[in-house]
Amino acid sequence: MKNLADATERICELKGSLCAIDALLSALILELPAERRAHLLQKFAAHVEIARTVLLHTPISEHTINAFERDVHRTSALLQRP
Repeated sequence: MKNLADATERICELKGSLCAIDALLSALILELPAERRAHLLQKFAAHVEIARTVLLHTPISEHTINAFERDVHRTSALLQRP
């Protein structure tokens, strides 16, 4: 049981770290001027397509793909905010 407990603890640590990074990234995006956000949105869209291609050729969970798409949508909306 120790291995399962260790794995669960590590997963929780990773989730917490990801949430902190997400909060920082969201704050940074909102500090950018609108023109820079528009440019970043174009770059982000290009990188998203590359990531989708990689995900298509990787044995990965549907949960991961769904989370990726949800976060892409949320980040795109954040970049488009006035």
